[in-house]
Amino acid sequence: MLLLELFWSFVKIGFTSFGGLSMIPLISSEMISHGWMNAHEVSDIVAIAEMTPGPLGLNCATFAGMRAAGIFGAFIANMGALAPTFTLCAVAAVFFDHFRDNKRLGQVMTGVRPACVGMVAGVVIDLAAANYIDAGGGVNVPSAVLGVVDLVLLLRFKVSIPKVLLLSAVVGIILFGVMGL
Repeated sequence: MLLLELFWSFVKIGFTSFGGLSMIPLISSEMISHGWMNAHEVSDIVAIAEMTPGPLGLNCATFAGMRAAGIFGAFIANMGALAPTFTLCAVAAVFFDHFRDNKRLGQVMTGVRPACVGMVAGVVIDLAAANYIDAGGGVNVPSAVLGVVDLVLLLRFKVSIPKVLLLSAVVGIILFGVMGL
C-alpha cells in the first residue's frame, strides 16, 4: 500500500508541476501530509537534490522515495514523477504541429507561469522558516547570516551554485559541528 501511495503522490506531483523548482511545494506537501518526512527533512532533500547531478525534481523524488520506502520506494517515486511527463510528451508529439501556434495554449501558459512562481515563493517561505527559525521561535542568527552571505555570493559575485553549496557545507561543519553553535 505504501508503494502505491508513493507512486500516486508522485504522479500527482508530476501532473501538477512543470519540473524543477515547481515540484518542491508539492513534494513538501505530500511528504508532510503522509507523515513520510517533516519540514526539516524536506529541506534536507532539497539541499541534497540541488547538490547532486540531474534534474532537481527527480533527485527530490529519489531521496523522498528512499526515505519513505527504501530503494524500491526511490524507483517507484521516480516512475510516478516521470509517468505524466512520458504521457504528456507522447500526446504532445502527436499533436505538435496543431498546438504550435495555438492562441489558447499561449493564454493557458501565461496564467500557469505566475502560479508556479507563487508556489515556489510559498516553499521559499516554508524552507526559510525551517532553516532560520530555531526550536524556541527565535532567529537562528548563524544560519541567517550564512543564508545572506550565500545570496550575495550568488547574486552579486555570480559564484556558481556548487561552489556556494560546498562553501556552505564547510562553514556548516565548522559552525555547527566544531564550534557547536
